[in-house]
Amino acid sequence: MGCLWTEQYDRYQATVSTSENVDVTNLKPFHEIPGPSSLPLIGPLLHFIPGGSLYTPDTKDFSAKLFKLYGPIVKLDPLFARNTLLMVYDPESAANVLRSENRIPYRGGFNSLAYYRKHIKKHENNHKKLTGLITDQGEEWWDLRSTVNPVLLQPKTIKLYSAAIDEVAQEMMNRMKSKLDENNRLQAKFDDEMNLWALESIGVVAFGIRLNCFDPNLAENSPEKKLIECVHQIFNLSNQLDFQPSLWHIFSTPTYKKAMKMFQLQEDLSKYFINKAMRNINKNENKPDEQKGVLEKLLDINEEYAYIMATDMLVAGVDTVANSIAATLYLFAKNPEKQEKLREEVMSKESKRYLKACIKETMRMMPVVSGNLRRTTKEYNILGYHVPKGIDVAFAHQDLSSMEEHYPRPTEFIPERWLADKNDPLYYGKAHPFVMAPFGFGVRSCIGRRIAELEIETFLTKILENFRVEWYGPPPKIIQTSINYFTGPFNFVFNDIKKK
Repeated sequence: MGCLWTEQYDRYQATVSTSENVDVTNLKPFHEIPGPSSLPLIGPLLHFIPGGSLYTPDTKDFSAKLFKLYGPIVKLDPLFARNTLLMVYDPESAANVLRSENRIPYRGGFNSLAYYRKHIKKHENNHKKLTGLITDQGEEWWDLRSTVNPVLLQPKTIKLYSAAIDEVAQEMMNRMKSKLDENNRLQAKFDDEMNLWALESIGVVAFGIRLNCFDPNLAENSPEKKLIECVHQIFNLSNQLDFQPSLWHIFSTPTYKKAMKMFQLQEDLSKYFINKAMRNINKNENKPDEQKGVLEKLLDINEEYAYIMATDMLVAGVDTVANSIAATLYLFAKNPEKQEKLREEVMSKESKRYLKACIKETMRMMPVVSGNLRRTTKEYNILGYHVPKGIDVAFAHQDLSSMEEHYPRPTEFIPERWLADKNDPLYYGKAHPFVMAPFGFGVRSCIGRRIAELEIETFLTKILENFRVEWYGPPPKIIQTSINYFTGPFNFVFNDIKKK
């Protein structure tokens, strides 16, 4: 998506207050950090249930409520054997910690998947037990990341998929048109359709072949149909185990058992499709390196890495991209003048500047991920408090991006702020560069970023070439878990601009 804000990083030379230069005696103790009271084992859980001081039926408001009640730093004590969590609403603190924790950063999340890959999965000829970029930590993570970086972050390699991604997007346009009723409303479930499109798109990259997710004649027991359901189930089960109160750390709950089976099924299906792709690859053994795609290059390096990355791409690359599209289309529908301005650019085929600005503005207003997480590997001074090693710190970028002090008129969809002159009050560069970090930061930044950008830009271009998007009824509901989920009803109207 271009990175208009990252060019500002060097303007801010933050002083990192770490264990090397922190005078602990002058800091307020960790236990004095404000936050809700807690009880043994269940921590602050009573505050979050109906009737509690922090209960909110709309989960996306939870973080904002913490900030309103406790200020720019909030301590949440462990809940069911999880780690202590600090919520931080200060961009300079984010800069300090993210920069300091940028050699081999520890980022938690998806603990159930990590447990499966470390303790349940059968490892053949792999004494290190690599689990993947989503779940590994430390030197093992760095070994994998540094190996796959040149493959997944190489623009020339990703560009090889432009035609296939375009083909998938066009097929989805045709599919959507076939499913519109007399009022131009989608008769199928919008979120399911977007997940199908996202899975078909990422499948092109992960496996190097078409999965044929749009085929209406797919048998229920076919590998393709199983994969569609499996990917959907994995995110739901992981959210229940890793981001909601759960006792699976203590004993095997029914959800835990189901999740372990789904993780195994996904691995088996990934191997099935990779083996299918390898048969095609073997027919073109003499292909020049510059024509090889992601899977081919990873197989040349390490077959196990290829399996791991294909599986990770499915876990991380479906719901995230699908929900990004939902958010962008909603903002287009609610801001028809911006939609028309972008359509003019798209139809001219001369530039993508306004398209990129629209996507950036969506990521500011309705990001798919609400913040960044790090586990401290040293002591810190954060806003005058002593923060020891081993604490999970979440930086609330979504809340920061909604503050007037960082972005003027924050509740308005104004893509122009990303194109404005430096003297314009709306100019994005006036905000601290660590207010926003939609793709993460540093060596832990999203390795699939270039793929996601290609998918989103291609799909939105096709939408604007084919439809005028409208919205009727109340705004969408958003559930905040590992990502921000758009939930129904999806009140979109897709008016076919090519229909006479």
